[in-house]
Amino acid sequence: MTLTDGYHEVPAGRLAAVVTCLEMTEAPESPRLKKPQLGGIRLVEKPDLAWYRDLFRAVGRDWLWWSRLAMSDQDLAGIIRDPRVEIFVLEEEGAARGLLELDGRAWPDVELAFFGIVPERVGSGAGAALMAFAMDRVWSRGAKRFWLHTCSLDHPRALGFYGKWGFRPYARRIEIAPDPRLTGILAREAAPQIPLLEPKPER
Repeated sequence: MTLTDGYHEVPAGRLAAVVTCLEMTEAPESPRLKKPQLGGIRLVEKPDLAWYRDLFRAVGRDWLWWSRLAMSDQDLAGIIRDPRVEIFVLEEEGAARGLLELDGRAWPDVELAFFGIVPERVGSGAGAALMAFAMDRVWSRGAKRFWLHTCSLDHPRALGFYGKWGFRPYARRIEIAPDPRLTGILAREAAPQIPLLEPKPER
């Protein structure tokens, strides 16, 4: 595929994001946190689909996470109830505050499929606690590669955060998709920092 330099128009009603893929092939020498210090982290076996979607939306609404919300029940259950996929929830005072999803279906490669904290806990240290747990979980079980992708719609500190934990970029891609606020997957007021460009009505 050949791309030309310069600007390229993105149709109204669609989003364009720069996706960065990152990886590590060995455990960091000195984890920044040895044990999570905030709340508790719990494995959720065979998650209820409504519960999962609610947490996915709470964590990712401000960053326009939509992919799992667009899936059918059958397709979603096929992923998150697969025994090779682990869903963890970070809880504080009985409330779900963070989501960690580790996808081991391509073992010994493990994907950090989804990782995030509810907006009101960003900057509290909860994300570091959850990442420390993820590192220990993945590398203590003998994985050979730990990888993830993030995009320009994500939190502006996301790339720096992953870099501090030892992930290194290896690929860059462009993703174009319908704006989930226009398809009804997310509320129109979600992610107000990202302009909502509606298609002009046909005459």
